[in-house]
Amino acid sequence: MIEITSNNSFINLKDKLSGLKINSIFLSYAFHSALEISGSVGKSSGWIPFPIIAQSEGKIVGFMPIYLKEHSYGEYVFDWSWAEAFHKSGLNYYPKMISAIPFSPITGSRIIADNLDIKKMMIKALEKILLDHKISSCHILFPNEQDTNLFKNMGWLQREGVQFRWENKNYDNYAQFLSNLSHNKRKKIKQERKKINNLNIEVTVKQGNLILSEDIEFFYSCYCNTYILHNSSPYLTKEFFYQLNNDMPNSIVLMIAEQGGKRLATALNIISEQTLYGRYWGALEYIPGLHFELCYYAGQEFCIQNQLKYFEGGAQGEHKLARGFDPFKTYSNHFIANSEFKSAIESFLSKEKAHMTMYANDLDERSAFKKTYLTENKTNNGI
Repeated sequence: MIEITSNNSFINLKDKLSGLKINSIFLSYAFHSALEISGSVGKSSGWIPFPIIAQSEGKIVGFMPIYLKEHSYGEYVFDWSWAEAFHKSGLNYYPKMISAIPFSPITGSRIIADNLDIKKMMIKALEKILLDHKISSCHILFPNEQDTNLFKNMGWLQREGVQFRWENKNYDNYAQFLSNLSHNKRKKIKQERKKINNLNIEVTVKQGNLILSEDIEFFYSCYCNTYILHNSSPYLTKEFFYQLNNDMPNSIVLMIAEQGGKRLATALNIISEQTLYGRYWGALEYIPGLHFELCYYAGQEFCIQNQLKYFEGGAQGEHKLARGFDPFKTYSNHFIANSEFKSAIESFLSKEKAHMTMYANDLDERSAFKKTYLTENKTNNGI
């Protein structure tokens, strides 16, 4: 007998989730509880934990990271126009539900279960919760291909997007990677790195027990400064980063730029499975090219040195193409309770998909790699 229930906290699931096979750091108890314990998610931030679990004889056999949302900030799949349309029609769009990694456009599984039947039961239970509580919609953000197709086959709308990812094609060193780029792109990267080197700026990489309290303090001052420069406020609290470093230190990679002993900027990355995720960056002063060095080139070199397969440098950014990143397709799935709005949104998504296909084809034409290299090493990024 499978029992499916919702919860009002991830913290309460500490012992129960241990029996599930969860490969991704971003789906782990440690990650979501760090967000909750630190106050980065909760009622005050408009991200209210609402995890759904499936149990059999007291053992958890299924899990979905669900949040109730009072807004659409920090999602990277934009539905503000949908909310406005609901409002103009006198309907409430919020609260809505989402399954996502808060503040992170990271593709991965959004429903963990022992088998496909349990996954389907959980989706049906989620739909019942939405309808019973008159919640406008639920949005599955950045699911992997397997999950997005499951939701699509169960009648959920599917939306497509594009992000950028660098692939380590078993490079022996950074020079070998550069040798595969076109002359102009290779020259530009070398020039950018040379300018940083000529300023005597050095990048130190810290991981695990090498990350000290003073490093977290410096990182957070840089992180906050980025938001201040954009007249905004940071989503994540300092306590979140302390908690993260305490609970999963080997998954954190901190890159710090220094000049003559003075710290200038930093980037915090997270390792999960075979991918390095560039998540947060900040600087205390502006230096041209330093962002590219810390957020792209240092990450690429780290992946080569540590034999990591992929490096995702954060949301959007066509400028990543010129630095050896490839476009890849992303997905989201949407359950819209109101049938009229579902039809309207379905029509919108159909037109958007056609536009996205043209956009993706254009991106492929702007690859930084040599044409001969692309022909010889053609890969399928799902674009």
